[in-house]
Amino acid sequence: MEKMRKFNDNFRKVLSLHSQKFNMISLRSLPAILLTCAAIALGGCSETETYSKVQGGVWNTLYSVTYRGSEAWVADSISRVLSEVGRSVSAFDSTSLISRVNRNETDSLDSALLAILEASERIYKETGGLFDPTGAPLFDAWGFGIGHTVSADTARIDSLKSFIGLDKVEIADGKITKQDPRLRFNLSAIAKGYGCDAIGEMLKRNGIIDYLIEIGGEICVSGCSSGGKRWRVGIDIPEASAAASGKGVAKVINVTDCGLATSGNYRNFHEENGRRFGHTINPKIGRPVETDVLSATVIAPTCMEADAFATACMAMGSEEAGKLSERLNLPVLLILGDSSIYVSPGFKQYLEN
Repeated sequence: MEKMRKFNDNFRKVLSLHSQKFNMISLRSLPAILLTCAAIALGGCSETETYSKVQGGVWNTLYSVTYRGSEAWVADSISRVLSEVGRSVSAFDSTSLISRVNRNETDSLDSALLAILEASERIYKETGGLFDPTGAPLFDAWGFGIGHTVSADTARIDSLKSFIGLDKVEIADGKITKQDPRLRFNLSAIAKGYGCDAIGEMLKRNGIIDYLIEIGGEICVSGCSSGGKRWRVGIDIPEASAAASGKGVAKVINVTDCGLATSGNYRNFHEENGRRFGHTINPKIGRPVETDVLSATVIAPTCMEADAFATACMAMGSEEAGKLSERLNLPVLLILGDSSIYVSPGFKQYLEN
């Protein structure tokens, strides 16, 4: 885990520089569409402390921030951070920097996009290419892109695969070079995690160190909850399994000072000719994954990392995800199709007895 810690330190420096331009401004709320982790905030670091919550909607999902304090500026500041991050990395904004990079209108990167792409390159290598944010054409082909319907066929998929891959991208001196202009990014598997981290950095910079931030099910936590303890987070049972078991939460964990993300296919999928396929695409074969994993939960130093690794674990299946967890000492919990649960050695310390 040492190289993950070193990366985390470097990432925080970049993120801190980026977040210095965020003034204190506000934001609103909604609950989470892709919520696979239900966050349960308990009570503050002392009985006299006040914990507040800010909620809203962003990037076609919902966010919630619980923090120790009641400062009026927090809501506006959160909104400003999310707006700045969105203008850099949101595929839902046609004027965002990543949208302009996708259209080959610019090759210049800002600090947010640079941090995300550098992290993506590292995780791409560590997962053998199973985390690959250059797969936007594949998402479109399978009907998961913005405004696209399913139109995938073998010949077309093979054609798309020929120019997809982070190994076909070079980043140097704040600029990006693509080997093929048709290569496009979809950052949905890492952008929400980065957004959580960015809000956390803003709060810490302003003296707030106790918080739980959630965007679309991805979570970043620091300090303690209102009970003076680590934050309690419930990991949802995937819907099919929940109906079968009559339960809603698979495990409850206690965490602090880390990022947490859950990836699953059971809420975002298409059905065609009676067959269901989910939104997690295996970039090596160019098709939705068919594995024994219903959901994958990962704990990492940053939410950005947890977000990306959770997606990769979904794409590789339980056996390979277990090997990845052991090799990187990465805490992983997998809920499998037979309703069994795999808990990596590093994850066990977080489980609530």
